[in-house]
Amino acid sequence: MKNILSILIISLSISCSSEAQNEQQSNRVDLAEIPDSKLDTATFAGGCFWCVEASFDQIKGVYEAVSGYSGGETKNPTYREVSYGRTNHAEAVEIYYDPTVINYETLLDIFFVAHDPTQLNRQGPDVGKQYRSAIFYHDDEQKRLSQKAMKEVEESNAYGKKEVVTKLNPYDKFWIAEEYHQDYEKKNPNDSYIQNVSRPKINKVREKFANLLKY
Repeated sequence: MKNILSILIISLSISCSSEAQNEQQSNRVDLAEIPDSKLDTATFAGGCFWCVEASFDQIKGVYEAVSGYSGGETKNPTYREVSYGRTNHAEAVEIYYDPTVINYETLLDIFFVAHDPTQLNRQGPDVGKQYRSAIFYHDDEQKRLSQKAMKEVEESNAYGKKEVVTKLNPYDKFWIAEEYHQDYEKKNPNDSYIQNVSRPKINKVREKFANLLKY
């Protein structure tokens, strides 16, 4: 299977610390650039994108999950800018999926297991609006299904009797994160953050959706 990044990325930033990175652009992912594509797109934010990306990447029907930034005003944001809360962007993940294998409603179910939608502007140790829970809907049907899912999660008391604070916003742009963020969990399995924060979330999804796993 071809990696979607090799198809879509013209240039990617390599180092957060380099001056050159501030000049490079993270290109908006455009599904139209994939010839004869029958994939649909979902865009979610649920805290650190390493956790969300890895949670979805293991699911059948997900062609690729890409880490990036969405929901803010700054063009071509860098990780440094986003992590310091300077852009209003959230760390987000764009998911390319085959709707004949998995539907948007199931992706929403996974999303609400992969993170805690009742935490306002944070996920566990990660604090700030850049770690907010958000759904960036691509059309009216995604908006309707998202509203329905949010209501069901709240009524189920899956997170106690807490209010679901997930933001529901129309999709605008998605800026691909720097290369070293892509597949971070796979590349850095021994990283302390991955082991202590990401892995429990990924395993929670694996347990809940065992029948949907690729491996």
